[in-house]
Amino acid sequence: MSSGSVFQRKDGRWVAALTVNGKRKLVYAKSQAEARRRLAELQQEVGRTGIIARPGKRTVNDLLDVWLDTAQLRVTTRTGYEKVLRTHVRSVLGGMRLARLSPDHLQKLYSRLDGKRTPSKVHRILHRALAQAVLWGWLATNPADRVAAPTYTAARRTLWTEAQLQRFLDASATHRYAPLWVLALASGLRQGELLGLQWADLDLEHGVLAVRRTLHRIKGQLVTQPPKTRAGERVMTLPPSTVQVLRHWRSVQAAERLAAAGQWAAEDWVFTNAAGDPLPDQTIIHALRDLCVRQGLPNIGHHGLRHLHATLLLAQGLPVPAVSARLGHANPQITMSVYAHALPAQDQQSADAIGRALAVQAGPRSGDLPGEAS
Repeated sequence: MSSGSVFQRKDGRWVAALTVNGKRKLVYAKSQAEARRRLAELQQEVGRTGIIARPGKRTVNDLLDVWLDTAQLRVTTRTGYEKVLRTHVRSVLGGMRLARLSPDHLQKLYSRLDGKRTPSKVHRILHRALAQAVLWGWLATNPADRVAAPTYTAARRTLWTEAQLQRFLDASATHRYAPLWVLALASGLRQGELLGLQWADLDLEHGVLAVRRTLHRIKGQLVTQPPKTRAGERVMTLPPSTVQVLRHWRSVQAAERLAAAGQWAAEDWVFTNAAGDPLPDQTIIHALRDLCVRQGLPNIGHHGLRHLHATLLLAQGLPVPAVSARLGHANPQITMSVYAHALPAQDQQSADAIGRALAVQAGPRSGDLPGEAS
């Protein structure tokens, strides 16, 4: 049961009071009209949720701190969220009381953010944190549910032509990172998946690779994690030419291990520096950029190598589910949403197939056309 009232205090402030199941909530206002409006909002809130939220004096920063500490997030995900919130949210909304956070505060925040992708990223993170506040009873409803959510459509990536790809392969043939780039093109692995490979994950005799972990540097520390989804834990077959490149690289690395004279890193990583340590992410990124600049090629980045792998497979007519499994996507719909533009060959095959099916049918007789008498 609930009951509500509006009254004025001796200091002139107006109060909206609502009692639900013996628990009373007071909301202060500057005028009687505002107090009545706030009371109506409280009553609607209780009608939707059946409870009175108890945010107390907690601020947005308080929520973000507790949520980040307790949420089941991958280390890399938590680090990314922390950076986004620190850069775009905490200084603007962090000190605000949760009880006062409204949809218009969020909408104004999104409208002021720079970058095409940033508003949707900020909204997604805040929505998740505020949903947890609702579960904890800190908020009755999620204010992020009542905003015009920012949208983001990724621009189509620039990829190399066949001639540009060949130029890259020729130019990088003697580069230390050539084996990594060749494997990226042949497998479509993410950079973290490539760096997380150990020789036990490769069966060069049968040309098979298993993805079992990712490797990242976070605040200077190496962090290994299992793939993000079950689909990410996958086994794939490699082309013979790629296997040959990896065999040669293993022999080069074996010579470096001997030269290290006992100073080799303990883990048996596939892609390493001369001391056996995993390669830093940024080192690879910069090396690829520099090589592209020297060769006059578009710098498509490591993710561009992954996109190129998928696009080439689809252009050759490989079924979307097979490409999806190779990329480690959770389902083929993700692959379709990203690579629909890469399916013109399959669309032509569809047109040819329906054309053949229709050709089997006898041509319509004039008396059978719609609108003509039989």
